[in-house]
Amino acid sequence: MIKRKLSNQELERKTIDAFKNSSKNPLIIVLDNVRSLNNIGSVFRTADAFLVEALYLCGFTACPPHKDIHKTALGATESVEWKHFDSTSEAIHNLKKNHYQVISLEQTEGSISLSLFHPDQSAKYALVFGNEVRGVDQKIIDLSDKCIEIPQFGTKHSFNIAVSAGIVLWHFYTNLQNL
Repeated sequence: MIKRKLSNQELERKTIDAFKNSSKNPLIIVLDNVRSLNNIGSVFRTADAFLVEALYLCGFTACPPHKDIHKTALGATESVEWKHFDSTSEAIHNLKKNHYQVISLEQTEGSISLSLFHPDQSAKYALVFGNEVRGVDQKIIDLSDKCIEIPQFGTKHSFNIAVSAGIVLWHFYTNLQNL
């Protein structure tokens, strides 16, 4: 039996004010010199979906307002808190000072498979996603507490950053909410 598609009203989504006043997951997303405006917008939208605390846009990562970010964010730039930092290392130092565990999404020696990583519900996390071509800068990896990687089984060695953010945030969200 085919089911009827729900209307937007039936989905009972939060208003922007309700989102801003709601309890957030203890997650901050850090974008390390991400060049694609569509990726940035997609990450905003995913951050909204998983009630992420904030998005840190670092280096040459573009900031709202920008039409190409808005095109994929679909209004999430209005709900998700964001800050710009001139450098990713500046953002990381700020996060560490505020007791965030910094985790870079990168394939490194000793990186942990996402499937084996279980976030601590009492911790606060900053998840660093890197440039589409070069990944997370080595200086940022050196500042990170851990590196995790998404298992992959085909011929490519990486996912698009927006896809990676969706996979990782779903993993963190389901583990932090005990779903």
